[in-house]
Amino acid sequence: MKALCWNGTNDLRVERVPDPVLVNPHDVIVKVALSSVCGSDLHLIDGYVPTMRPGDIIGHEFLGEIVEKGPEVRYLNRGDRVITVSIIGCGHCGHCRHGESSLCDNSNPNPEHARTAYGHCGAGIFGYSHAFGGYAGSHAEYIRVPYADFNAFRVPEGVSDEKAVFVSDAVPTGYMAADMAGIKPGDVVAVWGCGGVGQMAMRSASLLGAERVIGIDRVPDRLRAAQMKAGAETLDYSRVDIFDALQAMTGGRGPDVCIDAVGMEADSGSNAVEDFYDRAKQAVGLQTDRPAVLRQMIESCRKGGTLSIVGVYGGLIDKFPMGAAMNKGLTFRMGQQNGQRYAERLFGHIRNGELDPSYLMTHRLPLDDGPQAYRMFKEKADDCMRVVFAPQG
Repeated sequence: MKALCWNGTNDLRVERVPDPVLVNPHDVIVKVALSSVCGSDLHLIDGYVPTMRPGDIIGHEFLGEIVEKGPEVRYLNRGDRVITVSIIGCGHCGHCRHGESSLCDNSNPNPEHARTAYGHCGAGIFGYSHAFGGYAGSHAEYIRVPYADFNAFRVPEGVSDEKAVFVSDAVPTGYMAADMAGIKPGDVVAVWGCGGVGQMAMRSASLLGAERVIGIDRVPDRLRAAQMKAGAETLDYSRVDIFDALQAMTGGRGPDVCIDAVGMEADSGSNAVEDFYDRAKQAVGLQTDRPAVLRQMIESCRKGGTLSIVGVYGGLIDKFPMGAAMNKGLTFRMGQQNGQRYAERLFGHIRNGELDPSYLMTHRLPLDDGPQAYRMFKEKADDCMRVVFAPQG
């Protein structure tokens, strides 16, 4: 089959690879209809996530049709149109039973990498390095889905592919960011990053009762989408001081909730010295991640407020203002998305007309255009929010 493969930093190639096969009795094989790029893929492409190997298939947000199933798959059938949650759970361990599938004890077959880096091992992730299981990704004509009864969800009738595909990753990630922040009616929520996950976090914050939502970015088309599609007020961090602006917008109090939808490759906007410092430290290996957004959130959030972090971080950061966080009494909530917990609820919002993520798909391209598509996505060219591949043509 045809697949988009990682072959080194900024080196993607479309290659012919063996078709996937059933490995365990709980597996299914999905014929991929749509597979979206994601901002966290850029961390792989830019070389910030170790344990990638040449030939690894990337991609983790997808929709397709089940064409084969193992003998112990009970609730799914050949021909079902499904999305699959990007973070893989087993469905049986304590974490999965308590709605914390991103912390699954069993789905990562390579636990030694994560244990060395983090002390404990979390779940496997499609197409996201051998530290997270070495699973083949979704930018391919077919993909094997393990623990299928727990991870794959039938798409309801009346929900289009263009709306459904993002329930695989962007929608539950954004929704979880808002949900775990404990948003209350009347809250002011600020969201750093107006890409796909940030857009869904803003819309979800409104669904959960926020009175005002503020989106922060520098890309004009993403700021427009935040206003027109997510109903947010916006700030361009390249033009204003974010702390001063947020204080002015909240009467000197600060937002009740701050959401990080950016992660490890954040930049510091108008603070050129801080940005140079972070990039220099990262370049020489003295820190793995750039924490500009975290610093801004800690400084800007109201006393006693909540920081919700779903932007991906992989390792270590420098100049983290722990003193400010502690003395302001801030609450931190963070983690990879637990999409299995939210998928049915999100389909309900979509069917009720309360949520329409289809506008995230600004470009639909064949898989052969994969390397150029990621370049466009990374450079935010041509008003690109998300490229979605159609591997079947």
